[in-house]
Amino acid sequence: MTNPPEHSPSDAPAASLITYPCQFPIKVMGIKPDQLVPALTHIAQQFDPGFDPGTVELRPSKGGNYLGVTLTVTATSREQLDELYRTLSTHPMVKVVL
Repeated sequence: MTNPPEHSPSDAPAASLITYPCQFPIKVMGIKPDQLVPALTHIAQQFDPGFDPGTVELRPSKGGNYLGVTLTVTATSREQLDELYRTLSTHPMVKVVL
């Protein structure tokens, strides 16, 4: 008789270091600064209906070609954050999401 295989720690779901719900800042770097903020705000509101566009922080690049944007959303789950990151990352004006 053989024993069932033991599960390694990598088989278990990773414990989250985030306690949900919480305010979670997401930094985005993108192009076309005049069109970027409305696009990002729209995406943030799809994942967080209570998102306040007044909390958006902006940091233009020296040359003015890029814009750093911090969106602070109410994170409710790991799945929500993962999907928000995927959606932001695939937007054509977005270069980097942190």
